[in-house]
Amino acid sequence: MKGVEPIREVVIAGGGTAGWMAAAALSAWFGEQLQITLVESEEIGTVGVGEATIPQIHLFNRLLGFDEDAFVRATAATFKLGIRFEDWLEPGHAYIHGFGGIGRQIGKLPFHQYWLRYRAEGGPLALDAFSANLMAAQAGKFGRPARGTASRSTLAHAYHFDAGLYAAFLRRHAETRGVRRVEGKIRAVRQHSESGHIRALCLDGGREIGGELFLDCTGFRALLIGETMGSAYEDWSHWLPCNRAFAVPTASAGPPDPFTRSTAREAGWQWHIPLQHRTGNGLVFSADYWSEDSARETLLANLSGKPLAEPRMIRFTTGKRAQGWVGNCVSLGLAGGFLEPLESTSIHMIQSAIARLVDNFPRRDFAPAAIAEYNAQTDFEYAALRDFLVLHYRLNRREGAFWRYLREMPLPDSLTQKLALFAENGMAHRFNTELFDVPSWVQVMLGQGLEPAAWHPMADAVSDAELARFIADTARNVEAEVAGLPAHSDHIAATCTVPN
Repeated sequence: MKGVEPIREVVIAGGGTAGWMAAAALSAWFGEQLQITLVESEEIGTVGVGEATIPQIHLFNRLLGFDEDAFVRATAATFKLGIRFEDWLEPGHAYIHGFGGIGRQIGKLPFHQYWLRYRAEGGPLALDAFSANLMAAQAGKFGRPARGTASRSTLAHAYHFDAGLYAAFLRRHAETRGVRRVEGKIRAVRQHSESGHIRALCLDGGREIGGELFLDCTGFRALLIGETMGSAYEDWSHWLPCNRAFAVPTASAGPPDPFTRSTAREAGWQWHIPLQHRTGNGLVFSADYWSEDSARETLLANLSGKPLAEPRMIRFTTGKRAQGWVGNCVSLGLAGGFLEPLESTSIHMIQSAIARLVDNFPRRDFAPAAIAEYNAQTDFEYAALRDFLVLHYRLNRREGAFWRYLREMPLPDSLTQKLALFAENGMAHRFNTELFDVPSWVQVMLGQGLEPAAWHPMADAVSDAELARFIADTARNVEAEVAGLPAHSDHIAATCTVPN
């Protein structure tokens, strides 16, 4: 049976991380079935602050066939085991949200439930002691299993990298697979008179780039999905009120930590992302509560190294497009939404949108069911991530109007339920396909001072002796694993340092 003709021509509007991730992925997975053209202008800069990632990037890199050491060298990357949150609960307090699991699950019950009982009965060890990621991060260590060995390493890692170098790395990969890059500014978008679908991008000099499927990677401007296709922007700043960021690179001031650092400030937070050749820094804040001049001064006063440029201002509104896919146009990256980089999810949101597009890849009739499915999954992902980010702000004990507003504002019902459930008996569940799993929610809720009133009754089924042995064995195994790891900087120097 012959179906509707398949898509043959894909046009990507905009480069940067989003554009070149899409180009690299589609060219690798569809091969010669697709003719892919990417339009970008050297005169138009990119936001380029997405320098930290989460472990899901491994799947993307693996599907594209990237060698990890080559990828790390090409992007001046370091390794990331989690995020250290400083002063978020209150000044002087800190905790790490580490990747990967914590302890070992017994049957249906996650490890932290046994730890809650252990601690209530006088156990001295913090939850950190049962996570190799957390212990390695605190010790400044990192290691990967040697190739061809059956290592028991449990470290889950992501990367800090140079976003500009990453885009260039992806571009080289995509162009070797036949992606055509066109230099030029988009002056207008031509639509079909009847369907309203995009027909062509009109560039300077009278050039036109026609296609069948168009991907909007034009950043906050959202030239295609917003200005042309009319998808409204849903403003979520009542939940996530930060609307400005300053970004500035600095010289490295010492060996790189294997974690991102996030420090709460007067009306926002400061990031510190160590790369091999420099450090990425920035301050995300709300201009409704903090003047731009004062925020800039605070950032410059709290840098660990010499600034390599003037701070660059980025203005944004947190939220998402009402529809990420309209007609024959799909938005990726900032064109589709932005929820601030608190948990380093910006690049993952591009990756997951590309995966959803591939799962629901259209034919020339652009059947509505696939578009509806894509949009529904996108809505769920954004809402679940929104709740996780709001969690960090909600449970604060800091002074100031900004932090007080966040403590008192109405919450989404979905987050209210998660907080109430954990407060009752320490339970947390991963609902549907939400990005962050139970260990992430547990670490942040405990880190932000939410203490459960009890633990799951099933944890009482273990005898005192069995619990003591289980706890001791788990902590000992983690300690042994971390003891055998090299320093983070030594691992990089031995395996994947950037050539001089």
